[in-house]
Amino acid sequence: MAWVFDLDGVIRLGPRPIPGAANAVARIREAGEEVAFVTNNSSHTIAEVRDELTSFGIVVDPHEIVTSATAVATLVAPGERVLACAGPGVVEALQLRGAEVVAEGPAEAVVVGFHVDFDYAAMARAASAIRSGARLLASNADAAYPTPDGLRPGAGAILAGIAVAGGVEPTAIAGKPHRPIADLVRARLGPVGVAVGDRPDTDGLFAVALGYDFALVLSGVTTTADLPVHPTPAFVADDLASAVEVWMASEPRQAQ
Repeated sequence: MAWVFDLDGVIRLGPRPIPGAANAVARIREAGEEVAFVTNNSSHTIAEVRDELTSFGIVVDPHEIVTSATAVATLVAPGERVLACAGPGVVEALQLRGAEVVAEGPAEAVVVGFHVDFDYAAMARAASAIRSGARLLASNADAAYPTPDGLRPGAGAILAGIAVAGGVEPTAIAGKPHRPIADLVRARLGPVGVAVGDRPDTDGLFAVALGYDFALVLSGVTTTADLPVHPTPAFVADDLASAVEVWMASEPRQAQ
């Protein structure tokens, strides 16, 4: 049995850890289960994600981290010239893939990801490359992400602006709930597991794509006012700690 944890809204809210999350992960590890931390946030490198989790009290191996940056890099070929309209996480993943990452000029692909310094000039460069024939790829299409101060615009908002400016729809979106990231996670963890997330439209559909149970937590985007949701979760809990408690006490868990 594998456990897949979303980060924003499950492990953290902005830079702050969600209380009880580290102990919940530890309980799953102590039960002998495999884990992965899977995030649509493409802005950070794998080392930065690992260091943040470590600061929360969660010891993690780099191979247990899967980001939408890792997934979108699988959509380009080594040696391709790629304009990265994204943060360091996407740049790192593209370079590891063997792509030639450029900031402007002709390109075979434009890869869009979340980055806080996005501006009009970046939109213009991306749109120009797209109108010259570059395909538009995106790390993810989340319109917003949760923080302690409420929702903030996400990668999907940046993607929408570039798509309109370039006059195209994205060729492919790599992050949850789409196939590129689902294929990566299933290859690492196998066909049976639980995917914990705070968004039915990404985490829930991602669980469906994996063939995993969906555990919905209410510590991020989704609240009790939004229930019921689709896809229907295997169970709903206030947060990750509560979700693990529910699962450990459930009949399926006891029967294993």
